[in-house]
Amino acid sequence: MRPGHTVAVYGAYGHTGRFVVAELLARGAVPVLCGRDEGRLRGLAAARPGLDVRPASVDDPAALDRALAGAAAVVNCAGPFATTAAPVIEAALRAGIPYVDVAAEIEANADTLAHFADRARAAGTVVVPAMAFYGGLGDLLVTAAMGDRTAADEAHIAYGLSSWHPTAGTRTAGSVSHARRDGRRVRLRNGRLEYHRDELPTLTWHFPDPLGTRAVIGEFTMADVVTVPSHLSIPEVRTYMDAGAASDLATADTPAPTAVDERGRSAQTFLVDVVVRSGAVERRATARGQDIYAVTAPLVVEAVDRILDGRASGVGVLFAGAAFDAPDFLDALAPHITYSTAG
Repeated sequence: MRPGHTVAVYGAYGHTGRFVVAELLARGAVPVLCGRDEGRLRGLAAARPGLDVRPASVDDPAALDRALAGAAAVVNCAGPFATTAAPVIEAALRAGIPYVDVAAEIEANADTLAHFADRARAAGTVVVPAMAFYGGLGDLLVTAAMGDRTAADEAHIAYGLSSWHPTAGTRTAGSVSHARRDGRRVRLRNGRLEYHRDELPTLTWHFPDPLGTRAVIGEFTMADVVTVPSHLSIPEVRTYMDAGAASDLATADTPAPTAVDERGRSAQTFLVDVVVRSGAVERRATARGQDIYAVTAPLVVEAVDRILDGRASGVGVLFAGAAFDAPDFLDALAPHITYSTAG
């Protein structure tokens, strides 16, 4: 990223937003602190002297326009994205700048693709939703495992988490999605999202060492069911969650993440294991790292960097695997994740 690039961060004071602000500063960019709560923005600015504070509510287009004025791009870290994505994308389109978000909400990502693909393409700008641990990383891994192919029979994405201490934002977004689905669950079958009330099965997944064989919740559906099929012909995309992590998420009194190092990361570790199958041929891609929220920051900032220097593949609404050279992108994350492919 060119030193001095100004990047608006909407929801800058949130848990993930703070990691994004720190990553932008580490790369020489100038974050603009934006969001709904002026008090929390000014509290963050007190710890980051010299940064501009621009409060804006999503229901105030003029304030959003002021917040994005002069920015080269905007990163939306403020969930629930069912509420924030469309207004901030609208503001980005008015400003003529790229938009990137960290939405893990399945329906919010589907809405962005449905409602803004044509408009972003006509405007000649780039909109990259779900550029986060959930959505972006899985999409990059599936795309890397595919190699030169654009079609496969099925893709399986297993999330091995040592624990999952959800943020307040994660819980709020989950509540919004639950209400929107009327309590139903969602899965991808034959290339279509399907809502159901079936119980989710407990299965086993053979993760690479050191995790090994672990119990996982099958059809624990994540944003990958929107991101991957948007650009790859894979009719069956299934996601699995470590059973212990799923239990953490489901428990109301599981605490929020606690920092254990100077970068503010929690002790949580992750292993994302992807298997893509075409007939009898199987390919695998794996990524390991620490703290699913912290690792979102290098993912989203690397995306902004590549968009601003012309390394995004086209315009319109593009998810990670379509927007970027997946193996090269994953290699660039080497300080933050360990990545490998096989098969």
